[in-house]
Amino acid sequence: MFQHGSTRRTAARRAGLVAALGLSLALTAACSGKDGGSGSSSSSKGGGGSWKVGDCGGPDPKQTPDGYRAMGCDESGATFKALEVTSAGILPGSIQCPAGTDLMIRVSVSYGSSKDGSKGGGIPTHTVCGRNLSGDHPGDAGAGGGQLVKGDCVSSSAQEVACATAGHDAFKVLDLVKEKEQCPAGTTEPMELTLSIGRPYDVICAAPA
Repeated sequence: MFQHGSTRRTAARRAGLVAALGLSLALTAACSGKDGGSGSSSSSKGGGGSWKVGDCGGPDPKQTPDGYRAMGCDESGATFKALEVTSAGILPGSIQCPAGTDLMIRVSVSYGSSKDGSKGGGIPTHTVCGRNLSGDHPGDAGAGGGQLVKGDCVSSSAQEVACATAGHDAFKVLDLVKEKEQCPAGTTEPMELTLSIGRPYDVICAAPA
């Protein structure tokens, strides 16, 4: 689940996973003699320093717990496939992945390590919207994870919850809009969120689940 803000009357939703994936340029590896990635190892053979839709990746054991690396979809360590590859996005909440996205991975490029061997944050280049290769899809509408999308459920405090286990106070998301006047028919609970620069919506149009 990914953070989208809070209602003006309640606390913020739980922040979700935005894992950091570092890709070291081949030139860097050749010059330094070791990985220059930030927060994860350099890309695998399949990555080639860039990502495209359909590429796969998985956890990087050298950079736990949030490091990922590119790998072939048939490799045993592959856990997700890229649904979309978009710009990095600097502002929080500015990246909106397609429905069904289970995790978002920020890809960055760094040009070496510090003298003490630690690795810096790198330069964000793009974001990979990934879908699990397994049958576990928390990003599906109503499943309770991923970014908030139409068809999800939220509590009265605008916190995303799984529709299957939602309580009596849960609401179904009918739409996500900028102004409450834009909510569709059937909306009974337009939840106005606190300001978040870059987020494409400010109101959750909801109705009892």
